[in-house]
Amino acid sequence: MKLLFTGFSLAAALVSTGVAHSHCQLPCGIYDDHARVHSMLEDADTIQKTVILIKENSGKNDAQSNNQLVRSIANKESHAQSIIETISDYFLTQRVKPSQSDYTERLKKHHAVIVASMKAKQNSDLQHVDDLKLAIVELEQYYPRQSD
Repeated sequence: MKLLFTGFSLAAALVSTGVAHSHCQLPCGIYDDHARVHSMLEDADTIQKTVILIKENSGKNDAQSNNQLVRSIANKESHAQSIIETISDYFLTQRVKPSQSDYTERLKKHHAVIVASMKAKQNSDLQHVDDLKLAIVELEQYYPRQSD
């Protein structure tokens, strides 16, 4: 049986499988950079709360604590990965441009968020979460809230 995809059905199939995780990359011209930074800060807050839950449930042997520990680790990793994807799939592909006079500095600051997120993902140390939050806050200067 031969499968034929029209442009629309192929796009629908890709979107429905979860392949498209970030903003559209058309470019559509619809950006809310400040909201994305705020969303990454919410992810970092979630990672922080999750690290606290991991510490609370570590070493316990009851089923509920073990269940919560596994869920907390998965949640922490998911939110850290979301930050990494936001930086790489949104900011680095669409918002940081070689034509910007401070291009190198912007690259360094965005890369710092990726590295800090990776460390927060790999560890259960609140210092890594603090470092992540500081790295994200460093990006706010580039993406202020737009007035209506």
